Amino acid sequence: MKSPPDTSEFDTPSRILMGPGPSMIAPRVLRAMSTQALGYMDPAFLEIMDDIQELLRYTFQTDNEWTLATSGTGTAAMETAIGNLVEPGDTMLVPTNGYFGDRMGKLARRAGGDVVTVDAPWGEPLQPADVADAFDEHQPDVFGFIHAETSTGVRQPNVPELTDIAHDHDALVLADCVTSLSGVELHLDEWGIDAAYGSPQKCLSCTPGATPLTMNDRAREKVLNRETDTGSWYLDLDLVMEYWGDERNYHHTAPTTNFYGLREALRLVAEEGLENRWERHREVAGELREGLQQLGLEPAAEKEYWLPSLNTIEVPDGVDDTAVIEFLMQEYDIEIASGLGALEGDVWRIGCMGYSARRQNVACLLTAMEEALEAQNFDVGEAVIEA
Repeated sequence: MKSPPDTSEFDTPSRILMGPGPSMIAPRVLRAMSTQALGYMDPAFLEIMDDIQELLRYTFQTDNEWTLATSGTGTAAMETAIGNLVEPGDTMLVPTNGYFGDRMGKLARRAGGDVVTVDAPWGEPLQPADVADAFDEHQPDVFGFIHAETSTGVRQPNVPELTDIAHDHDALVLADCVTSLSGVELHLDEWGIDAAYGSPQKCLSCTPGATPLTMNDRAREKVLNRETDTGSWYLDLDLVMEYWGDERNYHHTAPTTNFYGLREALRLVAEEGLENRWERHREVAGELREGLQQLGLEPAAEKEYWLPSLNTIEVPDGVDDTAVIEFLMQEYDIEIASGLGALEGDVWRIGCMGYSARRQNVACLLTAMEEALEAQNFDVGEAVIEA
C-alpha cells in the first residue's frame, strides 16, 4: 500500500518583495481573503462584484460599462482583450521594444490576426512618428502598446498622441497597464484608450487570480459584432459580461477569495487617492534610484520615461548579477530579479510597487545591495537613505 505523503505544515518564508512582481500583499487584503466563501449568485457576492466594477472605474479613470475582473492572471486578461478584439484576418500592430509587446503579437496570431510591428530599441519608448508611419504602411485594425514595460522599466509617454494616430485610422487602442495601474499616472478616457488591462499582484498588492480589464463602447461594439466566435468560450466577453452585467447569468465559477482581495486592494487605492498614490510611488522609487546611483549603479531607463514602479539598473562590468540576487535573498530575504529577454544578464529589475513601495524597504535594499556589491569587490559609494 502506498504510504501517505508528508503532511507537515508549510511555513511561508518572510520576504521583502522588490522584484518585478508580485509585490508584498497589504495586510488588509490578506484579512479580506481569509473570510468565508459565498455562492457565485449570492446577492452579497454580486454586490462585491458591483463594488469591484465601480472601484476599477475610478482606478482606470474611466466610465466604461464593460469593466470587470477576469478570472485569471494578467496573461489571461491580455488574452481576453486580444482574443475578443482581434478576429481572423484582422491586423494588429504591436511594439518590438520589450518582452510583453512580443507576447501581444503571439496572442494575436493565435486569435487568427495578422501581426505587424512598430519598432523601437529595447529600453526606449515608441515614437509617435514611427507609429504614424506604421499605420500608414499597414492600416491595422487594432493597435496594442505597453504603458509600463516590465522587461525594460520604461513608461510610454505621449499616449494621447498615439491614440489620436490610431483613431485617425479608425483603429482600436489596447493598453497593457499591468505594471502601471494605480502606481503610475493613467487617464484611460482622457487619453483615448479603448481597452486596457492591469494586474492585481503589482501596484495593487493583491494576489494573482482576478485581473482588471475594461473596454469602452467602441471596443464593446467590435466584440458584439464579430463575424466569428472567439476562440475561447471561457474568455468570451459577450458571455462573461452576462454575469457581470444586469442579466447576472452564471458563466463560470468565480474565484471568490480573489474577488474579496481585489475589492479590498481597490478600496485601499480609493482611500489613499490616486494622485497621492502616484506621488508616493514617485517619491519612494526616486529615493531608490538616487540611493542606487550613490552606490555607483546607473539606471537603464532615462529619467524622461523612467517607470517608478519597475526600475531597471545596469549591471556593472565585473559583477555577477545572479550572485547579487542570491546574496540579497539568502542574507536579507529580499527578492529582486534579473533582466528579461534581450536584457537578460545586463540589468536588475527592482520593483517599487504598492505595499512594497515604502521607505523602510528601500533603506533595507540599499544596505543589502551595498554589501552584495562589496562581496564582489565592487567600489561602492555610500547610500544616504534612512528608514
